[in-house]
Amino acid sequence: MKRVAAIVAYDGTKFNGFQGQPKVRTVQGEFEKTLNRIFKQKVISWGSGRTDTGVHGYGQVIAFDVPNDRMTLKNIKDALNANLPEDIYVRKVISVRDKFSPRHEAKKRIYHYFIYQNDEPNIFLRDRVWWFPYDLNIDKMRRASKYLEGEHDFTTFKTGNDDRNPIRTIYRIRILKMRNNIILIRVEGQSFLRRMVRNIVGALVKVGTESWEPDYLKEILEAKSRSKAPASAPPQGLYFYSVLF
Repeated sequence: MKRVAAIVAYDGTKFNGFQGQPKVRTVQGEFEKTLNRIFKQKVISWGSGRTDTGVHGYGQVIAFDVPNDRMTLKNIKDALNANLPEDIYVRKVISVRDKFSPRHEAKKRIYHYFIYQNDEPNIFLRDRVWWFPYDLNIDKMRRASKYLEGEHDFTTFKTGNDDRNPIRTIYRIRILKMRNNIILIRVEGQSFLRRMVRNIVGALVKVGTESWEPDYLKEILEAKSRSKAPASAPPQGLYFYSVLF
């Protein structure tokens, strides 16, 4: 059987995260149900990264083996989109080598976080952004983000029972002021701890409100204690944007 990879977008609002779990609705669970319906047999999939409940995807990569060798890449994409629920869409299907693992072979994962900074909420964006009705000092947020770039122990920025190695590398953090009162925080790294990106955003916003000075991020990073950091940013503003191999 040939292995392919689908580049998948999804609205995470009504999902209990990406990873398949019994008795709850997940992106991987719905994707595999669709594969099983198309190919009339059990087909296992492998994702390039997990996302939490309420977090969206734009460039999630899902690999799987195709039991029907006669299907073209376009056939596979069309069949998936005809059968997937309306909150999942396959943007592209590509051929990959046998045993390709999107999780283990990813060199860079990019997350986007959107903040809607305005006095009044936009109800049409309520599941898409973090509405923040206070002023943010973007320059200070940018200065603070530099303390997080590079290789560090990110224990302060993990949540819950994540017993993986806390040493991670962030290649770059960009903070852009876009049109229509949208602020984009783009975080690039190879891999991330549980809720790490949302915890970083929460800390940067604390700096943006001028509750903290930028160099305080260096202090809490070196403290290696989750208790030093603020609450996580809410999930609806976060998007798993893309993966590079």
